Amino acid sequence: MQNKFCKKPLYEVTRTLALVAMGAVKAELVIRNARLVNVCTAEIQEGIDVAIAEGRIALVGDASHCIGENTKVIDAAGQYIAPGFMDAHIHVESAMISVGEYARAVVPRGTTGIFMDPHEICNVCGPEGVKLMIEDARRSPLKAMSNAPSCVPAVAGFEDTGSFIGPDEIREMMTWDGIVGLGEMMSFPNVLSGNEQIHGELAETLKADQVITGHYSVPDTGAGLNAYIASGVRCCHESTRAEDVLEKMRHGMYALMRYGSAWHDMPVIIRAILDNKIDDRFACLISDDTHPDTLIQEGHLDHIVRCAIREGLDPIKAIQYVTINPATCFRMDHEMGSIAPGKCADIVFFDDLNDIRITRTIIDGDVVAENGRMVTEIGKAAFPDAVCHTMHVGETITADSFKIAAPQGAGGTVKARVIEIIPNRVGSFERIAELPVVDGCVEADANQDIMKMCVFERHHATGTKGAGFVKGFGFKKGAMAQTVAHDAHNLLVAGTNDADMALAANTLIACGGGMCAVADGQVLALVPLPIAGLMSDRPVEDVAAMIEKLSLAWQEMGCTINSPYMTMALIPLACLPELRLTNRGLVDCRTFTFTELFVE
Repeated sequence: MQNKFCKKPLYEVTRTLALVAMGAVKAELVIRNARLVNVCTAEIQEGIDVAIAEGRIALVGDASHCIGENTKVIDAAGQYIAPGFMDAHIHVESAMISVGEYARAVVPRGTTGIFMDPHEICNVCGPEGVKLMIEDARRSPLKAMSNAPSCVPAVAGFEDTGSFIGPDEIREMMTWDGIVGLGEMMSFPNVLSGNEQIHGELAETLKADQVITGHYSVPDTGAGLNAYIASGVRCCHESTRAEDVLEKMRHGMYALMRYGSAWHDMPVIIRAILDNKIDDRFACLISDDTHPDTLIQEGHLDHIVRCAIREGLDPIKAIQYVTINPATCFRMDHEMGSIAPGKCADIVFFDDLNDIRITRTIIDGDVVAENGRMVTEIGKAAFPDAVCHTMHVGETITADSFKIAAPQGAGGTVKARVIEIIPNRVGSFERIAELPVVDGCVEADANQDIMKMCVFERHHATGTKGAGFVKGFGFKKGAMAQTVAHDAHNLLVAGTNDADMALAANTLIACGGGMCAVADGQVLALVPLPIAGLMSDRPVEDVAAMIEKLSLAWQEMGCTINSPYMTMALIPLACLPELRLTNRGLVDCRTFTFTELFVE
């Protein structure tokens, strides 16, 4: 794969690099006296110099002969240096900030490259939204390599989105600069069943010689997994059991171990490596979804690496999982992922191998961040107005919009299917609960920790909505609403009473989308996300502060789980087990069929 994400292609600078390595031409930058984390051989090399020119590495070893009077010299003074960190699977939109602002948050933490899947904005704005994300990334030094969204909608026939992606759209996007592969193939049932459209998308990606990324979320290590991998899928980030990780790697699939703001799978699934004597070249650490408060307070890949080390993973291996392994997964290890001659000069500095805290980040030979702050300017975002007007709900929402009629002849209670969340995990359980009937309508029951929930289509004013119940958030009062509702990103509202639910919904319609919390007829917290109802145009610190206020409001309403808004956002995602709610109704994601809300 030809790399278009470095300052200059290798074919333009081979002569210069050779002359710099020989000392005939002097380097632009030399790092001296470093302790090199060599991810090629999994060893630490002491007293290493690195000579850099044209944004690439010319020499690793003794670079004294590469220094001239105009050479900038950085004395590492015994610090560790490692390749820049790369996230093999990330949705920038989940951080609720633009790509440029995301770069300002993560580059000082040592992230130099991301393989982003902008399927969130694509579900709202179509391929044009993907173009805007790629363009926005260009205002920062972060290497934002994009995958073309594969599943818009995530599971066809079960939800309504703002756009549609099929083989024709994939064929076109594969020609764009900035595209390196196909986004996570969530429609795995259609892969296994041989659906022509889905296999058409896979074919267009393979014909373009690009990488197919996966989403195989069921606990299956048999024929289904084999069929999925045989269809060309190279990696998967949806493992929740150690045995899934082990079998995926045994079958030559890259296992992307997730540790985001809400999804804490890594400590469980990393046992596949820690408890087995296996070659781990197919292992990567990824974030998937990270909120701005996590980025500000804890970090990005540096935080995940520290967590993996605390779980018992060797520090050098942890660094390999965010450098050479993701580079190899995307077939870019000939350009990135290691500190070696000819490679792009993406380098991070830190003091302690067991507690990695990045002090300097270099991208393409330029120092872009030091001591936790960017030292290069990132311009302002420039999204067109059309992307900021995406709330098209086909009805006037009132308290009556949330009434759920009881089945004919129902008594004082009815049996209903309820979605029970699993904190810090992406799955859910189907439960059957007895719910009260008042004046012919079924109500929420705070005593059972059960809220009412509705999903309103908000892209084409169709007026469609799905209604159901959710358990596990701990709400004692109030309501919440959000347009961050994977992956269709319709208007999601949940609460203990209809009046607060109506206020929450209308608050977001008025501001162009976002997230809010309401109780006793008052808006307690609001996070406006005007860009497609998904992202803010504000600095990451401002968004993090708004998120903190929202978190406090949720706590006031009784919620105690980690990252509740992210867990709530997955309720409509009809490709995750067991039960989900979309604007079209309640979906059994084990059989991929609609199911009735009430049980006879």
